[in-house]
Amino acid sequence: MTIFADEIGQHTTSAAAAAVWFPYDAEPADKVIPWSLITNERLRELARDSQSGVSMLELRQFTRTGEIAIPDWAKNLGARPASVIPSEVEGSRHGTRKLPFSKGFALIVPLIDTTIYLDYLADRFSNAGGIIQFAHINNVDEIPRDFDLIVNCAGIGARNLVHDSDLEPHRGQVAIVPKLDLVQAIVCDDAPLMYAIPRARDCVFGGTNSISENRKPSSADTTAIVSECSRILGIDPPRVLAVKVGLRPFRKSGVRLESEKLGDGRIVIHNYGHGGAGFTLSWACAEEVWAIASRLN
Repeated sequence: MTIFADEIGQHTTSAAAAAVWFPYDAEPADKVIPWSLITNERLRELARDSQSGVSMLELRQFTRTGEIAIPDWAKNLGARPASVIPSEVEGSRHGTRKLPFSKGFALIVPLIDTTIYLDYLADRFSNAGGIIQFAHINNVDEIPRDFDLIVNCAGIGARNLVHDSDLEPHRGQVAIVPKLDLVQAIVCDDAPLMYAIPRARDCVFGGTNSISENRKPSSADTTAIVSECSRILGIDPPRVLAVKVGLRPFRKSGVRLESEKLGDGRIVIHNYGHGGAGFTLSWACAEEVWAIASRLN
C-alpha cells in the first residue's frame, strides 16, 4: 500500500487542527453523528496507549447568549450542564471568575495532540509495510496503472483532483501558546469563534472559520485570537510560539464516501469533505472505506 502525498505531518491541515473530538462543520448529521460516535470509541481505545498522543479531556461548550441545548448524542456520552465558573487558570488576573457566557454543557472527549499523533500513525503505517511517497497528483489518471484500487483522501484538493465544485475551503487559524494550567477545553461557537485547548506541552488558541483559500497566517487574526482567549480566561496575553493555518474541506452536499469506476476500469473510493470534523470522523470513515474495498474484492 502506498500513500501519495503533496504534504505530510506537520505541514498538513491536520497539523493545524486543535483536534479535540467534536462533530463540527460537517454534513449530513444523520451520517456524521454515527461516524463520530464510532470514532469516539476507537480514540478512547487509543488513549490507553501512552505513545499515541490521544488522551481524554473535559470539553466545555458554551454560548454567549441565550440557551444551549445538549444534543441527544452528547447526553448519551454523559454530557451535563456546565458551570460558567471554571477551575482557576494559572496566571489569571482575577482568580476563579465567572466566564462571560450564559449557558454551556460539559462532556469527556478524546483530545488528539497532532504533534504526536500524526507521527504515531505514520509509524504504524510504515511498520505495517506501507510506503509514503511525495507526489503532487493533479488527476487520478496520473496514478500508476499497477494501483488498481485508489482511495481519494485529498481533502480540499479533491476540488481539482476530481473536479468537485461542492467543496468549500473553511479557513482556520490557530495560535500555539505555552502550556497553561487549564484543566478543561473551553469552546464557544458564537462570534467571535473562540477555543482554548490544553495539550501536554502547549495550548491551542483559536480560532477562525471563514471561506478563504489563503493559507498564510494573518497577524490581525493572531492578535484577535490571543486577545479573545486571554480575555475569556482572564490572563495576560501569552507569547505566541507558532501560528498555523489550515483549510477545512467542507462539502456543501455532505461528506463523500462512495466508490466510482474510472474509465480505465480501476476503482476509486472517495473519502473527503469532512469539514471541521476530520479527526472526529476519521476511524469510522476509514472502516467504511475498508468495508467497501472488501466487498469489491
